[in-house]
Amino acid sequence: MPIALITGTTAGIGAATAQILAKNGYDLILNGRRKDRLEEQSEELKSQYVIKTKVMHVDVRDHDAVKQFIEHLSPDWKSIDILVNNAGLAAGLNSIESGSVDHWNRMIDTNIKGLLHVTKYATPLLKNTNGHIINIGSIAGKEVYSNGNVYCGTKHMVDALNKAMRRELAEFGVRVTSINPGAVETEFSVVRLDGDAEKAKDVYFGFENLVAQDIADAIWFAVSRPKHVNINELIIMPSAQPIAGEIIRNKGL
Repeated sequence: MPIALITGTTAGIGAATAQILAKNGYDLILNGRRKDRLEEQSEELKSQYVIKTKVMHVDVRDHDAVKQFIEHLSPDWKSIDILVNNAGLAAGLNSIESGSVDHWNRMIDTNIKGLLHVTKYATPLLKNTNGHIINIGSIAGKEVYSNGNVYCGTKHMVDALNKAMRRELAEFGVRVTSINPGAVETEFSVVRLDGDAEKAKDVYFGFENLVAQDIADAIWFAVSRPKHVNINELIIMPSAQPIAGEIIRNKGL
């Protein structure tokens, strides 16, 4: 059976992607920092879809831990066909002047360095299978909005890395795709607002936002194309969000 490694699988887009790939017969390496949730997810997927799973309880920001895990995979787990670089976050919504350096470091270390750590050590395995890398970007990697400064910067870097990977890996038959969502209701805004769930609800009030399944469906579309087809990038927005910083809200919803 084909194998997919997905980072950040315990919620949101990562969890929905794990479901759709398991449904389509992929054995899964499930990555995240919440060990209890990872193990629960692993058992649920094995039971529901009769696949094999492996728990990667590793913080992608930790270079040495990522390196050790991937390099010490047993031979039956090294034939990775798909890497989904999903782990990422936004922290804070402030001007640069009032921004938190801790927030900046969390975003840079997760969104950029974490993606690089996993890709570096998974790429030799993907070359062996003519595999496929999916990088989860954002509309914030295409446009910049007020007080999104550092988050937008990290996602612009993901956009650049996606293009670099595509150029470097095409000769090895490795496909590379970026999926760039607009407003998706997941834990994203709760994390960004430091756990304020009530305030996070306001982000998605008054319009029909995207949900994690919308993005998982797009990922499946990209990876299920014939080998001669590469979807370089997709930008996926709610109908009510024409640009990154604007949402048309119907207060009656």
